[in-house]
Amino acid sequence: SSWCKREVWFVAALALVGSTSAFTAPSTGARAVTSLAEKSASLPFLEAPPNLDGGVGDLGFDPFRFSDFVPIDFLREAELKHGRICMMAWLGFVAVDMGFRVYPAAEGFESLTSITAHDAAVEQGGMSQMLLWFSLLEVFDTIAVQQMLEGSGRAPGDFGLDGGFLKGKSQAEIDTMKLKEIVHCRLAMFAFSGVVTQAVLTQGPFPYV
Repeated sequence: SSWCKREVWFVAALALVGSTSAFTAPSTGARAVTSLAEKSASLPFLEAPPNLDGGVGDLGFDPFRFSDFVPIDFLREAELKHGRICMMAWLGFVAVDMGFRVYPAAEGFESLTSITAHDAAVEQGGMSQMLLWFSLLEVFDTIAVQQMLEGSGRAPGDFGLDGGFLKGKSQAEIDTMKLKEIVHCRLAMFAFSGVVTQAVLTQGPFPYV
């Protein structure tokens, strides 16, 4: 009868739910409370990524959860590297558009802007030389990162180039300087993206308005 068929389907559904729960870790009230309490400091509507280690500059910002499958030291190394590059890039980009030049300049380069300098440098060969030398530096950087990931004890982004500035400093003072650097790195990445976009849109000199 139809009633019997419905009963059979109901029992089968219960059995399926029971077999599925066998592969699911049991949930406890304490676990639920902890999960609800642990929210990202920067994105409070998301759970705090569990693999972030609370290091200097850690604000719990990892909305795409890269830290779930990439070592945190590698991510911090990448953030510092790109931030340092962008700090130098922003300064160099703006300096050129304010009229600063490195002499002797190649023929025709004195009138270039930061935007038009790219194609000119490619034709002249300067960009190829930069690619060569930066690729060589990347080889040494890759070796350092690999050793770090294997437990060498090297801190992410540390190349021993502080010029003795941190000598004799307390750990709290060192952490303060690290925080200042990472904050400026993050700001520089946004700033460089913005300055290039504004320069292309306006095709004008600094301040690109």
